[in-house]
Amino acid sequence: MKEAREEATNTVETQSDGGRRSSRVVLYKWWLKILVFTFFVLSGQSVATMLGRLYFNKGGNSKWMATLVQTAGFPLMYPFIFFFSSSKIQPENHHVAGKPSWTTLVILYTTLGTFLAADCMLYTFGLNFLPVSTYSLICASQLAFNAFFSYFLNGQKFTPYIANSLVLLSFSSTLLVFQSDEEETGKISRSKYIIGFVCTVAASAGYGLMLSITQLAFQKILKSTSYKVVFDMIVYQNMVASVGILMGLFASGEWKDINGEMRSFESGTVSYIMNLVWTAIAWQVFSVGCIGLIFEVSSLFSNVISTLGIPIVPVLAVVFFHEKINGVKVISMLLAIWGFISYIYQHYIDDSKEKAKARLVNHDREVSLTETNRVGH
Repeated sequence: MKEAREEATNTVETQSDGGRRSSRVVLYKWWLKILVFTFFVLSGQSVATMLGRLYFNKGGNSKWMATLVQTAGFPLMYPFIFFFSSSKIQPENHHVAGKPSWTTLVILYTTLGTFLAADCMLYTFGLNFLPVSTYSLICASQLAFNAFFSYFLNGQKFTPYIANSLVLLSFSSTLLVFQSDEEETGKISRSKYIIGFVCTVAASAGYGLMLSITQLAFQKILKSTSYKVVFDMIVYQNMVASVGILMGLFASGEWKDINGEMRSFESGTVSYIMNLVWTAIAWQVFSVGCIGLIFEVSSLFSNVISTLGIPIVPVLAVVFFHEKINGVKVISMLLAIWGFISYIYQHYIDDSKEKAKARLVNHDREVSLTETNRVGH
């Protein structure tokens, strides 16, 4: 009897240890994916924003071309679609009943693509008319917009820490309305500065809405655990956006000036081409990270990570463009960082609660198995 009891206990412990090890492996893999997507968001966003500002600084004038490179890199994602389409690497249960029809998918990607094209154009106006540090800090407001839409569309729950984060990030961007650094704004008229500010805020609102709609699409329409849907989302909405932007490029007549713009670019023709190519690549890297985080966590979390890049761009602007960060911008940056930390702390609390629940469930399971084995013997 004693030997049987010890054997049962050892069996329970072995099963429990195996389950815990398996859970840890899954958790570590999940966090590794989150870290990779986070790196893609921060690096892609920072590099693309800096190259976009460099394009205008060195003599680029076409707003349609600057907008096109934000979406035209989508062919780079085709290999990933083929990779994740292979039946050998897909999980067997990734297909879910109720697969959306082609009509539904066409409407979804056309809507998101059109939305993306308009949003990219608004961002282009903002980046053209504002110092890059001011532009990047105003973009922090997209988190507040995303939180608002997430509450209604995605059932996002708000806690004191999340609310604190949203308030701080909103104040962070609002402060810039009152900044009066004449040295930075002297190169453009006050009216253009206001236009740039309004366009950037409008773009941030549109971006927040689009992220919430994307999350809703993953949950209610696409319903798949395969990463193929992530790359499908990137490719098809960027394809639609690129077609719309190309139509605008030719309709506006700016395509006639591209050749002259290329020749008059301060750094040369090769530099002009490389600027556009690497900007397009950087935006696709950002898209993979952004949509990947929506797929794995939520649109709000993806936006928070994007907001984390706020302090990066102003620092890079000081180094490469010799922009100055005045007192208002410093305060704005600190508020943004504080807001981000507040949100991450809430995520840490939620994660700790989930772990505590998992430990309690495992403990109850162990007790149940032990009692069952005792009764059996």
